[in-house]
Amino acid sequence: MGKNSDLNKKKFAGIERFTMVNAMHKKSFEKAVNEGKADKQIIPMCRFVSKTKNFFTSSSCAGRIILLQLPKGESKKDASFHRKWHRIVKEKELWEGINAVTSGELWFKLDPFILHIGADSLENSKKVLAAMTKAGVKRGGIIVAKPGKFLVELQGSQGIAFPVKKRKKVLVEKEYMKYILERANEKLEKNYSLLKRLEKEFRKGLK
Repeated sequence: MGKNSDLNKKKFAGIERFTMVNAMHKKSFEKAVNEGKADKQIIPMCRFVSKTKNFFTSSSCAGRIILLQLPKGESKKDASFHRKWHRIVKEKELWEGINAVTSGELWFKLDPFILHIGADSLENSKKVLAAMTKAGVKRGGIIVAKPGKFLVELQGSQGIAFPVKKRKKVLVEKEYMKYILERANEKLEKNYSLLKRLEKEFRKGLK
């Protein structure tokens, strides 16, 4: 009797926790959309997930090309976005960013998408992983597992990162950067296509 009572209490606590966390994240998502802070490429997917009963979306990024400023070398502690694009980037605007005033090191980066999907149970978190596999996403796993809160992290694999400038000295030639930018733009398009496939699988598998 006592054992069953403890199990029921844990189950109830898990349901209560998920209800609270779910409501909080759904509110945060709508706020981000209203304030223009949500990446437009993942809004339809996140909105769908947000309307389901057993899932929610946490902090996520659709993928981007950035120039990252590291005032103290490779330390990410004081890093800041010098330029950021969630779209195809033109060569002219990239060089405008590189040639602008910076300090420390300036890195060119292509960041793939990263999604955090919350679920109310282990069974439902496995549905997220199943959708991931069907969509062709290769990186993902459960990073939080406790009653009422299971969090799955999914990440694309299209990434690039290297320094392009140190203090005032540009470290790359224009012809090389032209090639890299073309590759980065191609990878970003593939990244967004993969997101669309993932959304399609979510719509079929997450209810």
